[in-house]
Parts: sequence; C-alpha cells; structure tokens
Amino acid sequence: MRDSSSHRRTSHTSTSPTRTTPRRRVAAVALVGVSALIAAAVQSGAATAAPQKAPSAAGKVIPGAESVKLTPAQRAALLRTAESAKAETAEELGLGTKEKLVVRDVLKDGNGTVHTRYERTYDGLPVLGGDLVVESTKADATDAVVKATRATIKPATTTAKLSTAKARTQALAAAKAEDAKSPEVNRAPRKVIWAADGKPTLAYETVVGGFQHDGTPQELHVVTDATTGAQLYEWEAIETGTGNTVYSGQVTLGTTQSGTTFNLTDGARGGHKTYNLNRGTSGTGTLFSGPDDIWGNGTPSNLESAAADAHYGAALTWDYYKNVHGRSGIRGDGVGAYSRVHYGNNYVNAFWSDSCFCMTYGDGSGNANPLTSIDVAAHEMTHGLTSNTAGLTYSGESGGLNEATSDIFGSTVEFYANNSSDVGDYLIGEEININGDGTPLRYMDKPSQDGSSYDNWYSGIGSVDVHYSSGPANHFFYLLSEGSGTKTINGVSYNSPTADGLAVTGIGRDKAEKIWFRALTTKFTSTTNYAAARTGTLAATGELYGTTSAEYKAVQDAWAGVAVGARSDGGGGGGGGTAFENATDVSIPDNGAAVTSSLTVSGRTGNAPSNLAVAVDIVHTYVGDLQVQLVAPDGTAYTLKAYGTGGSADNLNTTYTVNASSEVANGVWQLRVQDNAAQDTGYINSWKLTFP
Repeated sequence: MRDSSSHRRTSHTSTSPTRTTPRRRVAAVALVGVSALIAAAVQSGAATAAPQKAPSAAGKVIPGAESVKLTPAQRAALLRTAESAKAETAEELGLGTKEKLVVRDVLKDGNGTVHTRYERTYDGLPVLGGDLVVESTKADATDAVVKATRATIKPATTTAKLSTAKARTQALAAAKAEDAKSPEVNRAPRKVIWAADGKPTLAYETVVGGFQHDGTPQELHVVTDATTGAQLYEWEAIETGTGNTVYSGQVTLGTTQSGTTFNLTDGARGGHKTYNLNRGTSGTGTLFSGPDDIWGNGTPSNLESAAADAHYGAALTWDYYKNVHGRSGIRGDGVGAYSRVHYGNNYVNAFWSDSCFCMTYGDGSGNANPLTSIDVAAHEMTHGLTSNTAGLTYSGESGGLNEATSDIFGSTVEFYANNSSDVGDYLIGEEININGDGTPLRYMDKPSQDGSSYDNWYSGIGSVDVHYSSGPANHFFYLLSEGSGTKTINGVSYNSPTADGLAVTGIGRDKAEKIWFRALTTKFTSTTNYAAARTGTLAATGELYGTTSAEYKAVQDAWAGVAVGARSDGGGGGGGGTAFENATDVSIPDNGAAVTSSLTVSGRTGNAPSNLAVAVDIVHTYVGDLQVQLVAPDGTAYTLKAYGTGGSADNLNTTYTVNASSEVANGVWQLRVQDNAAQDTGYINSWKLTFP
C-alpha cells in the first residue's frame, strides 16, 4: 500500500475523452494552514493534509478567529474595496480574459482576514456554479480560495443554436411534470454558462411561475443546453417555516406609531414589516395596524395572533444572527426582510422567496394551526441567509444541506429565545401540529423517526427530496452539540444512534453553531455536497479552535457518526463487525478501460446487510474523472461514485453505505474503477468491506 497524498481541486465533467488540464496552482494563491482543507465538491471523507494548528486554550475560540460585527457602513466600505480590486483579483486567480468577478458578500475576522464571496460572468453571461470565496490576510495577500467549480470556464461557444421558444417549451414541460398548477414563464430564457455540474456549457435558464402542486408559489429554474436542447438541471427557488401569540405567549414586539395608529414595523431591526394576505396568494398584503399597541389574543381565529408570532420570530432571528454571529440582517446590510401571514386557505406550509425578500406563512389545516412558531420563522428566514451567503442550490446534496441549515438555525434560535412557552429543543415544527397528531415535522437526534428522513449519508441521497436528505446534516449537528445515546434536555428525551455504532461526545451547541455558521459563510459554495461540508466544517473548526483540538476531533467523529468520512482515530465506517480488505495497489489507466480489485468474503451466513460499509481509498488527481462501482459476487454493480461527480478534488477516501441485502454475502466482491477523461492518473490504494 502506498501513502495517500491529498491535493484539492473542484467540479468537472467532460463530454469528451480529452480536456484542458486545470490550473493546479492559482497565481498568487497558496492553500496554506487550515485552508489546505478547503475544497469545493470534495468527495474525500478525510481531511488530514493541513499542518497542525495548536488548540485554543480550554476549548475557547482562538483570539481573532471569529468574524466581527460589521455595521452596514463598514460592510459597504469593504464591498467597495473588493469592487475596486476585482479586476486585479481575477488576474491573481488566473481567470480568463473573458471572465469577470461580481462582488456578492464580505466578512471580516478579528485578526484582519477578509472573506469575499464572488459570482462570475463569462463574456458578459452569468456563470451558474461559478461562485467562489477568496480569503485574504490582513496584509492584503490572497491566502486561500474556495470555488464551486475549478473547471476552466471556456465553453465551446457563446452562440446559441436552440431558440428561446424551445427553451420555454422545455421549461413548461418540466413544470407540468412536477404537477404544477397554471405554470407560466415569468422570466424569459436568458443565456448563461452552466458550470455547476460538468463541463461549462452555454445554456438557457428559464424561470417558470404559477403554483406547485400544494399551492406554494413556484419559481422553477430550468437549465437547457443552448446547443443540443438537452435539459441539464432544474431546481425550485421557493424554499419551504406587547403581542399575544399563538405559540410563544405574551411577548414584546417592535412596532411603530404614526399619529394615533400603531403598525407592525420594527424600526430597530431593519424596518421589518408584517403584512396580512387575508387568504390571498399574491401581492404584499396589508400592513397590520391598529389603534393600540396590543396584537392578537393568542388564538388562531384572531388574525393578529399569527402576525404577532411571525413578527416575534423575525425579531428573534435578527437578534440571534446579530448577537451570536455578528451579522446585521440576512444580507448583512442592516435591511430587514418582511413577513406575510394568512397565505391561502388551509395552506399547510411556509416558505422563503428571494424574489420578494420575504417569509410567507400559511394557516395550516382548517386554518387552525398557523405555521408561525419560532423555529419555523427562523427556518424560513435562514433560507434567506443561505441564499445570500453560500447559495446552496436547492436540489441534490446541496439542497439537503440548505434545508438542514434552516433546521439547524431554526433550532438554535429557539434555544436563544429562552421562551418558556416554546422551549428550545432539537425538534422542528413541534408546535404547529402539521401531522395532526401532535408529532414534530422533523427530529434532529434521529431523523428517520419522521418516517421519511435519513439518519445517515449514503451514495444515493442526492436523489432524495431535500427535506429528507437534510437528515444526515441535522443528525451531525445534534451529535456534535449533544453527543450520542440517551439524554433529556428541557424536558425532551433524545436517543441518538450513530452509523458506525460508536459513541460521539458532544462539544455543546454554542460551539457547534459557530462552526456551522462559519462554514456556511466562508467555506460552502453553491455546489457543496456532504463530503465538502465535512471538509468545510473541519476547516472552520481548525480556524476557530485549532486542528489538534478536542473540537476538531469531535467534528470528525460526528461526521463519521452519520457515515461521512473517518473517525478522528482513523476508524469508523463500519461499526466494528467483520472486515475484509485488499491493500494491493492497482493502477488506473488514464482514460482507459476499467480495472478491478477483488477480495473474497467467507464465513458469513445468508445475505449481505442493508448497511454494508464500503471504505474506498483511491489516490488520483481530479476524481471527477472516475466512476467507482462495487460489484457483487453475482455481477450486480452498485455505483458508489458516478463519473462527473466529485469535481476536481484529488483523492477519494470515504466510506459508502450500500444496501446489499439481495446479495449472497460469501463470494468474490470487486471494486471496479474507470478513468473517463485524459491527463489525470492514479491508483486504487486499498478498499475494505465491513459487515456490521
């Protein structure tokens, strides 16, 4: 067995067997220290290549490592600085002459490090999946860069062969396939460069409006190849959570008085307003106002009660992000979003919309359970935060992470509120009775309790509805905060298992929330998947607490507890049990035929398990070139990693969970690997099957 090295690049798929070799070193960019862990769409579960960074004292944050609170004026000044230097930055990053940077967001750490988030254009066209984060030191030297894709942005053409009419037709067909109601194109097809998944390609992006099957407004984005007419991708942009409230008791609200009239405008929190849609489904609605400063009576029949809940939830979320994470408003610019309540009739949902920069809440079944509890309000407002930071695409694994981020901060805001009428817990939507039987919408300690979510990562989770593929990240956050096993918190009992059957020791919610927020705002991009989320959270933890800290090890162990990567001691990914390993090197020919590595399983009885652990260690530059499959004794192939996934990261070191219960356990199993594009090489270092 050879020693594995770890080099990182980003996302690439090629439709032809040859391609331009990506830049391995970006001019003036050195991935040093903890930043060496950063990669976009990284499939490797291990992140051990960074030089060790000393742990903080007594588990405290390393001085200067956290982002500081910026006033809107300070943030605007940093944005102006980035804007004035964006051409120079593009040159330093080695971008092509037709590529331009668009400044999107900026954060600054106490030690002077600045994290600037950019989008890209190519020849004037938006590059979807071209976003990146540049980390620069106090000395104004570029220290690290995280890219959603490191594929060279150089499409074959910028001249479309497909007509916009055909793109519109395809987009409408995609909406109808999702059972949309009254779909209509509300944003004409625009030419873009699609780079989020595969070789950068000229495409049309068309946005279809109307309503989804459950009455939720629709903003379906459909990406169509502008040359071939093939549909490349689609995602839904609508992301679906003194006052006498329905759920939080009597609370203090931020309001405004105008003459003898009061209204629900919170002047202390960016001018956030709460409007009454009065069962409508369009427009802003009517601003809640009245002759006194008392809102609602605590019952759903009083329309002001749900408004008080939504207004209160928005205020709590604003205060949480400002006081805990130093962010003033969703966009960091001190401007508040707005809330709309009483959407539709018997509408059992809530949603965030970028187009209106607002949160919207239905009243539930029978209009008796408005979806305006603290955690739901924070959940929806957090979708806005994610949209304005990482921009996690609302589909596939990134969509699951998007949903989980809203659940995670929905929970932490609820704890932050410290409201005796709605105590903090790791349950989502426990107050709104959305199931009609008093059970929560989701459980973070064991997500599968809802009957649909997944506790652990597996290779096919990207094809699952994002509300259910969020499970592993929710589970990770619970394990990192509280640890595994049984525990009672605020009167709620939990019993959290792990994928590998080994215990996880929590580090506390206060540390866990800081880690996830830093990863979201400085490490994640639009294409981040679970493996890259592990890498990003480890990088964030290393910066905050040091790479040899107990917190760093806990992050490794919590991810292993949901089947993403290895334990801090190198174990995990199988829960003990019986393991069979082949450590003989097998070279992988460049752009050649598939190769196999075999091992013989014996001494088992009956069929293989539904949670067969397949630990893969492949040393190879640009893992996006590889297809990796597990082949059962009868020849059935299980795809562990499809060609074109994993991006330009170097090396694949992760554990996959395979449902092999239809296969006889004993016999010869194979790992089959094929390199599908030229110019990158490597070998199978080792692989292992573990039967729990």
